[in-house]
This record gives sequence, structure tokens and C-alpha cells, in this order.
Amino acid sequence: MTERGEACLVLEDGGVFRGRRMGHFDSSSGDTAWGEVVFNTSMTGYQEMLTDPSYAGQILVLTYPLVGNYGVTPAIDESAQIQVRGLVVRGECDSPSHPLGGMTVDHYLQSGAVPGMAGVDTRAITRRIRDRGVMQGLIVDPQEVERAKARLADLPVYESQDFIEVGTREVYGWDGAPSGVGDTGPVADGSGHHIVVLDEGLKYNILRMLRRRGCRVTAVPPGTDAGEVLAMQPDGVLLSPGPGDPQLRDRQVATAEGLLGRVPLMGICLGHQVIGRALGAGTFKLKFGHRGGNHPVKDLVTGRVAITAQNHGYALDPDGLRAGAQVSHVNLHDGTVEGLTHSAYPLVSIQYHSEASPGPLDNAELFDRFLDLVREGVS
Repeated sequence: MTERGEACLVLEDGGVFRGRRMGHFDSSSGDTAWGEVVFNTSMTGYQEMLTDPSYAGQILVLTYPLVGNYGVTPAIDESAQIQVRGLVVRGECDSPSHPLGGMTVDHYLQSGAVPGMAGVDTRAITRRIRDRGVMQGLIVDPQEVERAKARLADLPVYESQDFIEVGTREVYGWDGAPSGVGDTGPVADGSGHHIVVLDEGLKYNILRMLRRRGCRVTAVPPGTDAGEVLAMQPDGVLLSPGPGDPQLRDRQVATAEGLLGRVPLMGICLGHQVIGRALGAGTFKLKFGHRGGNHPVKDLVTGRVAITAQNHGYALDPDGLRAGAQVSHVNLHDGTVEGLTHSAYPLVSIQYHSEASPGPLDNAELFDRFLDLVREGVS
């Protein structure tokens, strides 16, 4: 491996973690990346994580000790670009072994002008975050460590930042982009039910899952109001995942309020939080979030426990839920709300990722549950 020089991750609590450079570094700017430092415990799926828009504004630390062994292939990107502000790993593979993955993670980060670090004690970072909570961090050259400590105090906190620009700015249809891992079979012709997706930073696999089920899919900008959505004559509406604090999504909450009871709704992650707010719930920030592919969630109706893929830093407070709204799923680690239903409105709302990417595909059937509601609405 070519020697690329040293770099440091500096945390706002004064912690400093050293490693070697990976990806794109521009030393002329003094520092290369800043953001909220979070960790993900998944064993695979680094490319999907790097391109997940929910990581906008964050430096991602991967707990699995080897990253890059199966390379990078464009077919499994979950958005049009790398979304993380920085990547931190323990072991970096510079000789990937996979027939579809010829590019290394280092070269992939370089192509997106995103810095990273390898050879870092990621277990120590993870323990620190679990103990003290998520915090801001800077990836810098070693000589910039003291300056970085001072600068971190002046950077805006994550929850003050509006990441609405991560969602689409234009209406677009989905015609079946390259399939992702686990997404098998031909793309349906799209002549079925019309599903409008409020794109606040979705992953492509949501659109793939809908097209696999024969749906005609239209994605719209996050600022689209309920009247504009209904004018498109959807058979169902899906509110997508995305980054940031759900308390900054008042406009999307108003859209959800205008759609409740008028069209079947599905909410995923941030979309679920938006629907929850529309139904009277509050939200709060988790100490270090849920990010990984092994979170057990219990369906309170069926008693079934599923292993889920998750990536979120906020959760719903159910105390304010209005009459008719009910908690349908809970996280078995900490008891937080993982799903909502309603006695009068056709609704599927989940905090975790039914589309996975990465993660287990145990919960893809929730798309079928949503489409059952759609069929009932048009019958």
C-alpha cells in the first residue's frame, strides 16, 4: 500500500484519533471534513452507507474491522453521489476481490472528493460515542490538531442544520436503474398503481422495491404540498427517509396532515417521524442513534420480532399522539417507537428501513402491506 501520510480525527470533547489518509485530501484548506461523528455496526454494505443521503452532514465510523474487500460497483449506489462528509475505518483493503467491484474504497472516495482515514482505533471511537453521545468532529492534518479543537466550538451543531437540499429539486420518474444486491428479477413495466414519493433524501432501493411490485413511481421535491401531490392522482404516497432533525420539517408535516385519510400513506425513517408529528407526537434526539443491520423490532399486533436495518439519530415521543394513532412496533433494545398505525387512516409508518440496503431483507413485506392498503383504496 502506498504511504499517504497521517491524518487525525479530532472530537469536540478533545479526543484525538490518529490514522493514515484515505480518499481526497486538500491540505491547502487546513482541514478537510467536519460533521457529526456517528458509527454503524453493519458488517457489509459500506458503499450503500456512503451513498445514503441520511448520512449528509456526518462523518461515518465503521465498526467492522475490514472495509473494501469486495470493492465498489456503481450498481449498488443508493444515490447519485457519496453523501458522508468523511469516512473512518480500521482496516482498508486495497486489493478487492469481486467480479463486479474493481474500484477500491480509497479511489471511490477520491472520485467524490471525500476524505477518509484508515488504521484508526474505531472501537475506541465507538466506545467514546456510546458513553458520551454523538459529537462534532474534524478530520485534519496532524499539525492542525490544536487549531481544530478551538474551531470545533464555533461550528454549527448538527441539529441546527437544514439538509432539505439533499432531497430532489425536480419531479422525476423511476424507470428501473441498475439492481442492487438482493434485488432480483426483472423490473416490472410500471403500469400498476401510481405511487408518489416525497423525496427528502431517499435511497434508490425504495424505488426499486416499488417498481419490482409493478408500481408507476413519481418522486417529487420535499417542499411539495398536499394539494400538488393529490393533483398528481396518486394511488398511494410514500414519505421517504432523509437527514436532519425532524423538528425542522414543518412544511413536510403540513403536507402529511393534508394527506392523512385522503390517500394511503407509507412513512420510512424521517418520513415516519414526519407522519408522527402530523399525528401529534413529538421527537427527541437519541444519545448515539441506531445505525446498523441487527436491531430487533417487535410488531405489537402479530408478536413477530424482525431483525431490521436502521440509520437514524432521532425518535418519536408517543405521548402526544392523537386519538386513533397507535404505536405498532417497538425497538427491543431501548423500547423506542419503531412503527405507527391508525384506526381510521390507511397507514404504514416505520422507523427502520424496509428497503434495507444495507441490511437484512426481512421487512420487504411492508411494501406489500402498504400496497394492500392501496388496492383497498382503489377497489
